[in-house]
Amino acid sequence: MRSKHCQMCQHCVRRYDHHCPWIENCVGERNHRWFVLYLAVQLLVLLWGLHVSWTGFSFAPGWSPWLRSNGVLLTVLVLLVLLALIVLLLLGSHLYLISMNTTTWEFMSRHRISYLKHCGADENPFDRGAFQNLWGFFCMWGTVVWEQVYFREDSDQV
Repeated sequence: MRSKHCQMCQHCVRRYDHHCPWIENCVGERNHRWFVLYLAVQLLVLLWGLHVSWTGFSFAPGWSPWLRSNGVLLTVLVLLVLLALIVLLLLGSHLYLISMNTTTWEFMSRHRISYLKHCGADENPFDRGAFQNLWGFFCMWGTVVWEQVYFREDSDQV
């Protein structure tokens, strides 16, 4: 349960999240937390680059001389802002999905997944609450038997 065959890399992945073109690999149960750490480190490096580029601006008496001396740095700053915004949104969306204990694939293709078709739009059979979902994702190592979570005793799932 929750595994999927990736068409891009031709592998079956446990708790498949997505195929990432940035790392040229699938993100799943064994490397998802490392992918989130990668995004966090990437965001920190981009923020550090923003700080360095911001402090590199020099003073000039008018717009034209200022733009001539700082034009390249301004271009780099704008590019870093755009990249940092993209990584921040990507990291935020992954943390949101992790807090709900759902994957990108389940979130995007919910209507096509057999074990989620009977659930309502806001219902997730794997959700154990935000704190337990985050704790399980970041602090618990090893594989999970998703069938046991899906068919837990207090669940009404069939």
